[in-house]
Amino acid sequence: MESLEAPKSLVDQAYEVILDALCDGTFKPGERLTQEDIAARLKVSRQPVTHALVVLKAQGFLAQSGRRGLIVTPVDAAFFEAIYQFRSAVEPLAVRLATPRLTKQAILRGRSLIEHGRNMVVAGDARAGLQADMDFHSFIYDLSGNPIVGETMRLHWRHLRRAMGQVLRYPGMSISVWQEHGRILEAMIRGDAEGAAELMRRHLIEAYERVEKPADTPSASTE
Repeated sequence: MESLEAPKSLVDQAYEVILDALCDGTFKPGERLTQEDIAARLKVSRQPVTHALVVLKAQGFLAQSGRRGLIVTPVDAAFFEAIYQFRSAVEPLAVRLATPRLTKQAILRGRSLIEHGRNMVVAGDARAGLQADMDFHSFIYDLSGNPIVGETMRLHWRHLRRAMGQVLRYPGMSISVWQEHGRILEAMIRGDAEGAAELMRRHLIEAYERVEKPADTPSASTE
């Protein structure tokens, strides 16, 4: 966690940094958080941290723990399953729609995203690895040309980030996820929309099946 700077408001910055820490496993389920400790780590006053924690509690990321603290809530197993059920239906559709819309520029962009993601795995940067994964899937949503796909996925973006973070911390997922991303993109480049869609469907279903119980997911490795 880094100290905060303008131009965003301190509340917004505090919210984003704390949420990142929840998603990348810096703050683990059951861990107790206090305003004082977080404010000290972020080198800000307690006020913006307090406001950020109130929002995160309302969104279900945190729960009250006694009079002076909050604890990190585990990812709800039913919600985790629902997210991956939904993704396994919507994202193959996005791939089918995106495949005929690939341009030379889009191909370069997709390959660049995959290279960056692999580099973040090698660097051991969990936060950047999670962001890279989100960026690749967002690339597919946007390329689909269907605004409802992206809007629907981003409606629950905060919780989707945390669910993805759980998957990416599962041992062995780091490299395999980016290998799978690469195969999906190359199938799209070949014009094999159905093959790419099936690869995406399997990518999502297998990620869910390998984790199974997000609350018990190990936190020692990145995607």
